[in-house]
Amino acid sequence: MKPPEWIWQNGELVPWAEATTHVMSHALHYGSSVFEGVRAYATAAGPCFFRLGCHLRRLEASAKVYGMTLPHDRDALAAACAGVVARNDLTAAYVRPLAYRGFGALGLDPAASPVDVIVAAFAWGSFLGADGLEKGIDACISSWQRLAPNTLPAAAKAGGNYLGGQLIATEAKRNGYDEGIALAIDGTVSEGSGENLFLVRDGKLITPPASAGILLGITRDTVMHIAAGLELEVIERAIVREQLYVADEVFLTGTAAEIAPVRSIDRIPVGNGGRGPITAEIQRQFFGLFDGTVEDRHGWLQAVEGTT
Repeated sequence: MKPPEWIWQNGELVPWAEATTHVMSHALHYGSSVFEGVRAYATAAGPCFFRLGCHLRRLEASAKVYGMTLPHDRDALAAACAGVVARNDLTAAYVRPLAYRGFGALGLDPAASPVDVIVAAFAWGSFLGADGLEKGIDACISSWQRLAPNTLPAAAKAGGNYLGGQLIATEAKRNGYDEGIALAIDGTVSEGSGENLFLVRDGKLITPPASAGILLGITRDTVMHIAAGLELEVIERAIVREQLYVADEVFLTGTAAEIAPVRSIDRIPVGNGGRGPITAEIQRQFFGLFDGTVEDRHGWLQAVEGTT
């Protein structure tokens, strides 16, 4: 990642190197942060956010779960996202709004620690690689499980939740895989280190439910809408591990990963060992929103103000 020149911090644009926080900040010691990842895609009309409102709504929901009162409303945060993309003269960007507990008092009770907010924007390609989008990636079942219900709220996109994701990702890379897939507490399939999962079997899409300890991803929801438009049935239900091995297709979804085919799991080829036809069509429908070959029927694209 090449750092841009500017970052938005607590209401103003500041030089990237000056966007600092104190080492005694509550979030650094206790993981008290919530965040989002939003993409702005290059289009013929200039850079456009993809489902920005949905991302900011989830940021507010995550903050509410943790009792964090955001000092900026949704409109102000949307303007901040646009401002930092425009000021850095980005034609496409990954945008990271982050709210965190700053320096106030040490101790688990966060009430005395203020809520600070930053929005960063920078150029970033597909998280799992452009080559992976076409040829697929190699995944493994991780030895690390996802969160059990009533331990940490998996539906909140909180920084502390991603410690588990780090363990899943680093274990996979250490063992020669591109990504890991975690099981839920009951041994059924949950999600990747930072992506939701779909499998295709007999022309139907199957994905784990919220009770499997997953984040309810916005790209996941997008795929469900695309599938409905293609008259593909989508089923949310528990998936046992061996169903991954015999699936016709498997793919991962997320803002960073976009829609990434999985070509093998635990060295077992998925389907024909490459990107399957349904995954390819869903990718075509998704990326077609940005190159203009697919109509934005849901109003998901929002022009970045201040850019041309």
